[in-house]
Amino acid sequence: MLPAHIPSFDDLPPVESMPQGCAWGVFDVDGKKDVYGTLNLLTPEVVQAATTEVYQGVSISLNWPIGSIKIPNFWRKSLSHRVMKLDDQEAGCHLGFDDEVEFNTQASSQWDSLCHFLHIPTGKAYNGATPTVEGLENSTETLQKLPTINHWHDRGCIAGRGVLNDFKAYAEAKGISYSPFSGFRIGVADIEAVAAFQGVEFRPGDILIIRFGLTEALANMTGEEQATALSGACYCGIEGSIDMAKWIWNQHFAAVASDNVAVEAMPPIVDGEEKPPTHLVLHQWCLSLFGLPLGELWYLKGLAEKCKEADRYSFFLTSCPLNVPGSVASPPNALAIL
Repeated sequence: MLPAHIPSFDDLPPVESMPQGCAWGVFDVDGKKDVYGTLNLLTPEVVQAATTEVYQGVSISLNWPIGSIKIPNFWRKSLSHRVMKLDDQEAGCHLGFDDEVEFNTQASSQWDSLCHFLHIPTGKAYNGATPTVEGLENSTETLQKLPTINHWHDRGCIAGRGVLNDFKAYAEAKGISYSPFSGFRIGVADIEAVAAFQGVEFRPGDILIIRFGLTEALANMTGEEQATALSGACYCGIEGSIDMAKWIWNQHFAAVASDNVAVEAMPPIVDGEEKPPTHLVLHQWCLSLFGLPLGELWYLKGLAEKCKEADRYSFFLTSCPLNVPGSVASPPNALAIL
């Protein structure tokens, strides 16, 4: 059950030792610590209204293949895919195949859970949780009250109204030039300008999806070319600032996703100075303080083409991540249904 009124950023009740705008406790019910964050905004009424977005009966996968980043950075493991032949030795016949897959969940399309990136000053995750390696790897009920992705299955995962904010197409139409690997960033006014250009109005509970074209650029590269493009840790994205955080919260989005590395641009710029990735601004606000999931490295080219063809940029979105106890992140298994 949702509160009768979701406070604006400036009206969020104070949380001891936390900055103004911390949303811990907003979605708690009867003293029970919430683990879903802004996914609570996907009420039955919001989901039912979103089904009216289906007008063509066309579904589009938004999932970049696992292993698409051939040489992952930030010390992450490459995809390992092992295929096993199934033979019945006694009968002397070949039955088929099994396979085993091992990969880092951050190395392709993903959702970040609400404990992926902590609020650095306090070391806390959403709603004051204090994840540890031992706690995340332990599947007992007590320890798995952490805000991990497996809990999303308890509420039916994600179904709602998705909205594509196609900045790449907007930039091409307006003569705006940028490189996906330049640290180029856009602000609130830019997102709103794209929405107006597309004729889109945001609604509470929307899943905002922003296209920059980064996964499209990487998809056409060899592993060595990808490594070179990603080595500078400069990636396009939305502005990581308190103003952007306020706007995201006040729009009451259920989640935000993009086809770039971190949703927000890298490197972070704080008070006019470039900072290392440990200073990511929106990761701390969205994941840790708001409880708002972030999706990264989605593949949006097919969706953009269909939206342009239909001149309609909202759709029904479903996402069913892997149900791994204690999961910090997961492939989204996301579909846009037009």
